Amino acid sequence: MKHRFLIILTIYSICLQAQLNTKDTLLPKPKRELINGEMHYNIGNGKTLVYSKPKSFGFITNLPIDASNIGFALTKKESVKPLLAIAVSTAALLFVDQDITDGFGKFCARNGVNAGEENINLLKFKMGDKEVALFRLPSNINTAFYQLGQGFPSLAIGAGLYIYGKKYHDYRALSTASQLAESFVLMGVGTQLVKRITGRESPSDVSRRGGKWRFFPSFSDFQQNTPKYDAFPSGHLATLMSSVTIFAENYPEKRWIKPLGYSLSGLVCLSMINNRVHWVSDYPLAIGMGYLCARQVAKRYRRVILSNSSTKKRQGEMNYTVNYINGTIAPGILYKF
Repeated sequence: MKHRFLIILTIYSICLQAQLNTKDTLLPKPKRELINGEMHYNIGNGKTLVYSKPKSFGFITNLPIDASNIGFALTKKESVKPLLAIAVSTAALLFVDQDITDGFGKFCARNGVNAGEENINLLKFKMGDKEVALFRLPSNINTAFYQLGQGFPSLAIGAGLYIYGKKYHDYRALSTASQLAESFVLMGVGTQLVKRITGRESPSDVSRRGGKWRFFPSFSDFQQNTPKYDAFPSGHLATLMSSVTIFAENYPEKRWIKPLGYSLSGLVCLSMINNRVHWVSDYPLAIGMGYLCARQVAKRYRRVILSNSSTKKRQGEMNYTVNYINGTIAPGILYKF
């Protein structure tokens, strides 16, 4: 069963990549032009993205502006429906949290997907009596997806974009790298703040069905027994969602970013349910936080110019589902192009 699962996942990845590469070749390569100190990228369909050269350490100095912009965005009329959707979906999922966690755990166990976090330590050294690894490789599929949400892949891509931007004087690449660093800090602070307010138990340390909430735990309690208090919301998912959104906002001509990013986000969600790090109701707020943060950061870094002949592009739709398969409850993600 384990090998069947891996084969299906591999075939899916190959087919998805082939489809995405085909779509990408149909799009013209963006034309870049420096005008009055700003870099203009004509990405086709009558749309041009305009970037200024990002300032050094702007990803730090801009944090107060980002925080205020996010707060202001939450007061707008347009935010009422998303906030209501997050509240309603979270409340509804609270009633099925334990059933989904138990059911999906059994499903993974039957199919040979190990829930434990297992790694191969590379570049390790001794620090006193402890062995410290500078780099780790996941040794099972659940750990591989779980680590996607830990921020390292996004930071690695950001570092690559920064090097590329510096070498080729590409303002868009430099700006995207700065945005990734900025959103990484914002998500770290934002999710930690909510976690330390709500104090929800993780499924791994549950004392009652659905996890107990201990609002405003003391700093020492939180640090000494973190899984007792840090489930809500998911920092992994918030960080990953912000990264996917930033990539999509800055490279809209790359149509594969959203379907691939959302698919990987869904797999990260499932891995965190399987290893009992998060409840499914921890996800709606994390998605909202990551998306809002990234949109506000990206909007401040670049301008969009639309020509008169441009047509409004149909936006993709992402829906979340809960399925009942062979006696097991499993969450899912449906993306419509």
